[in-house]
Amino acid sequence: METALLRSFSSIIPESPISLTHFLAATVLIIVVLCFTFRPKNTYLIDFTCYLPPESLRIAKESYIEHIETSKLYDKETYSFQVKVLERSGIGEESCVPIALHELPPHSSLDAARKETEMPFCPTPSITSMVINKFGFRSNIKSVNLSGMGCSAGILSISLAKDLLKVHQNSLALVLSMEAVTPNGYMGTKKSMLLPNLLFRMGGAAILLSSRKRDKRTAKYELQHIVRTHIGLDDEAYQSVFQQLDEAGHVGVSLSRALIPVATKALRTNISKLGPLVLPYSEQLRYVWSIIHKKVLLLPSQKKIYAPNFKRALQHFCIHAGGRAVIDGIVDSLRLDKEDGEASRMTLHRFGNTSSSSIWYELCYLEAKGRMKKGNLVWQIAFGSGFKCNSAIWKCISDIDPTERNAWSDRTYLYPIEEVPK
Repeated sequence: METALLRSFSSIIPESPISLTHFLAATVLIIVVLCFTFRPKNTYLIDFTCYLPPESLRIAKESYIEHIETSKLYDKETYSFQVKVLERSGIGEESCVPIALHELPPHSSLDAARKETEMPFCPTPSITSMVINKFGFRSNIKSVNLSGMGCSAGILSISLAKDLLKVHQNSLALVLSMEAVTPNGYMGTKKSMLLPNLLFRMGGAAILLSSRKRDKRTAKYELQHIVRTHIGLDDEAYQSVFQQLDEAGHVGVSLSRALIPVATKALRTNISKLGPLVLPYSEQLRYVWSIIHKKVLLLPSQKKIYAPNFKRALQHFCIHAGGRAVIDGIVDSLRLDKEDGEASRMTLHRFGNTSSSSIWYELCYLEAKGRMKKGNLVWQIAFGSGFKCNSAIWKCISDIDPTERNAWSDRTYLYPIEEVPK
């Protein structure tokens, strides 16, 4: 048999005293080494925590309305508009703003903004620099400070950290995500630019990631997929969330009426890439067949393209708490049940729109309610100016203890609550 095999491999095995057994063993060893070297590097989420502001910073709706009324900045129409939006915003009585915004008039200085930023993570002059100084990190640490990315920055940061962990093997990555509202208050009267004043609240989250195999034993989640979509080529999308000057010279961020359709368009593009990664083949085939019916065969009976049922692949959904309309629009677009948007709606109610950290408050909620089980998949969906839609899929790889203290522990028994009618 050995003679026959040698004859078969004569074209690739040079004449030498090495036996076939040694050759095959060496080949197997090389293949094993190559597989080990080039195998995908897993990213593990060891743990994360969300900042819980002190109760002294809570801003009840009545207090917020009083601030608007006593500021003397707004006419009757603008005042009524803000009150109406606030009442329908989906934000409750527990959300917080920094101490500078509790003052009359609000104290929006650079120093006040720094103090607000110090409350969750103690970072100044930048978040990364202050963390390095505060905890005494080594000089060879690789730090990146991201800004201007909008509410999608949380997942964008995870994507960057994942890539860095691939390059710097056997490393840890700390991601800090927060919203600072003090320096971003709008003092004018343009309605589209007043909306951020009413929706955004203070908050932040810290996420510890690892590429070390040994950390899988203690990690909570393993990153499965990240899909990032940017539709900034479209002018309407690019200008849907836009910082600019109003007619009186006041700086603010304008939210256009096209924001919800733009977000839906960005999500549709995003899931066209995400779907093949997570959906069962049956759902993918139904989607493709509906496209063939509508766009190729031009059958009038096919009114809409089939919306894949992501609940067949995923157990939990963390939709950016950008506002009630954003959450409702995404729930409807994905054909989700009301319960699937609960974590997002309750986060909006209690904490408000905390920008890029909102999806982590939502994951906290799912853990505190005891809904996250080992083996479950959770989809984090974030949107940001530009316009961006980013998705992250995490797999729970440990038994989550719902009694472990987090940002929801002191209020878990109160939620979910009945929402205020629209």
